[in-house]
Amino acid sequence: MTTTHAILIRRSSSVRRRLSSGWPGYLLRRLGGLLLSFAVLTIGAFLIVPLLPGDPATAMLGTSATPEAIAQTRERLHLDAPLWEQFARFISGLVSGDLGTSFRYSTPVMDSIAVKLPYTANLALSAIALVLIVAVPLGMTVGVLTRGGRRPALAMAFGAVAGFLASVPGYVLGTICVVVFAIWLRVLPAAGADTAMSSILPVLALAIGPMFAVARVVRQETLTVVQQDYMRTAESRRLSAARKYLVHALPNLMTSTLTLAGIILAGIIGATIIIENVFNYPGLGAEIVQAIIYKDYPMVQGIILVVGALAILINLLIDIVLGLIDPRTLGGRHA
Repeated sequence: MTTTHAILIRRSSSVRRRLSSGWPGYLLRRLGGLLLSFAVLTIGAFLIVPLLPGDPATAMLGTSATPEAIAQTRERLHLDAPLWEQFARFISGLVSGDLGTSFRYSTPVMDSIAVKLPYTANLALSAIALVLIVAVPLGMTVGVLTRGGRRPALAMAFGAVAGFLASVPGYVLGTICVVVFAIWLRVLPAAGADTAMSSILPVLALAIGPMFAVARVVRQETLTVVQQDYMRTAESRRLSAARKYLVHALPNLMTSTLTLAGIILAGIIGATIIIENVFNYPGLGAEIVQAIIYKDYPMVQGIILVVGALAILINLLIDIVLGLIDPRTLGGRHA
């Protein structure tokens, strides 16, 4: 057998293993779920205007507007068209990347979102990174230290503190952060986005609750994992702590942890909208509040679509990472 022939056989075998590992079916299922989620999100965003009480044109122009002005506005916005035709226009705009024209600014909605989105993405992604970087090591460390009923005082204190902080709403934590760090200590700015330091308090307000919620789950999973037979085998082989917990324990506790983390991290995207208003941060949160006040419905629809799409994509990313960490989640045989 020639060397080339052997290489081809190995490559063919590798392809067969990947195909039989469950990845194609797994990705198809996730793609189907992604498309369904986008469809529901799109329909929900479209129905905001038709389902609003009253007439959007009247709400825009005010009750003092003449019937002629209202009729002209309805015709200009195609509100007098059948619902199916309005939906077709909406979908056509989405396909072409057109989210409509802002009533308030008379400019494309996409332009306004493109200006505000980097601020929101900066807060959300920074908070997500902080949650994962802190929660997993913290939960594992406490889990290892309190395994087998050891250090009950630490376990009780961690459970009480983590439970309390995980239950406090982000806007309350944000207000506390402002009082402590901006008013009392005067070490961080209370609002705006003038400097890099301006992002610290909003990120903390977003991350503290989810951080301790994920850390609690990681601790519980660690307590379960360290009791498994393979961990006892690792103990008997006198492996180093780093290898024992990072190589053997961490991958096995991350499956359920990431499942919950995906839900929590997607929720951070929505919470960012609220936190931005607490800190007067110039992102999509402040923009959507103004859009609601000024009855700027295309802007509201566009922001909801963008924020919802980000949350859906984060969940998809978590699913893919889960498949890489634990092939059993693929629904097929092990790779």
